[in-house]
Amino acid sequence: MGRNNRILVPEARKQLNQLKVDVMKAKGFTVDDERPDAVKFEIAKELGIPLSEEYNGKLTSEQAGKIGGPIGGNMVKEMVRLAQEQLINEKS
Repeated sequence: MGRNNRILVPEARKQLNQLKVDVMKAKGFTVDDERPDAVKFEIAKELGIPLSEEYNGKLTSEQAGKIGGPIGGNMVKEMVRLAQEQLINEKS
């Protein structure tokens, strides 16, 4: 499966993958530390969406969103929480 997402700071990939692992484990998913993107297959399976390791061009955008939404959404929520925590600690 090709990766179309590009992060602004490529050096941050390792930390973003670790964030994904931590967040998705906290949500109760089984996540392989070496392959954090594989969690999308667990989500797809739970939702009955036919996601494969190869071509997925037949998936609808709704199906893709149901898979990626929980991952990205939870990562964003955690990043916001961490930023708020940092701001509070800086004021102290």
